[in-house]
Amino acid sequence: METRLELDVLIYPDEVRVVTPEDLREWELETASQVSIPTVRLFVALYPYNPAAMSPNPDTAAEELPFVPGQIIKVFGDKDPDGFYHGESGGLSGYVPSNMVAEIPVDDEYLKHVLMQQGFLPVDHADMSLTPDLSNTGSVHEDVIVQRMVALFDYDPWENSPNMDSEAELGFRSGDIIYVLGDMDEDGFYYGDLHGRRGLVPSNFLQPLPWK
Repeated sequence: METRLELDVLIYPDEVRVVTPEDLREWELETASQVSIPTVRLFVALYPYNPAAMSPNPDTAAEELPFVPGQIIKVFGDKDPDGFYHGESGGLSGYVPSNMVAEIPVDDEYLKHVLMQQGFLPVDHADMSLTPDLSNTGSVHEDVIVQRMVALFDYDPWENSPNMDSEAELGFRSGDIIYVLGDMDEDGFYYGDLHGRRGLVPSNFLQPLPWK
């Protein structure tokens, strides 16, 4: 009975040789390094989304991701031609409508991990309207520029402030959304609003959060 032995070979201009296990490992590592890894970004849900009732694509609603306001969603890659991202949250994955979420501009991998572990940002109905309550403007001018920012760390003025007059500052927790009123002062502080409470907030504790 004839026995046939199949071998992989490498063909070079000046030689032909049998592939060794080391060759295979080197080839696998080289191939793996060339695989494109999708960009991972974090988004926060601005509105509730129930695909079964709200999807513009009823036939594929089962492939979309449901979420509630404040839910943090891990997004892979860019949005498709229909305006959907591919995301993951709460152990589920699916398509995410881009007009229902906003990106959290955090590049630090540890902070991304912390936010994903947290799962939610404390976003209330005022935040969902994307318009802070400026009815009690006090010394704030009507034409003031309002920015929406997310707190990256906890801040207790009594413990963390470098200033003697820390009572003028606003305390907050990681993940709080703060509306910044006006420009940063010369000491690196903004004047911010958090659920109706106002005070100075350190700029290096915040990251801009896009509007809708």
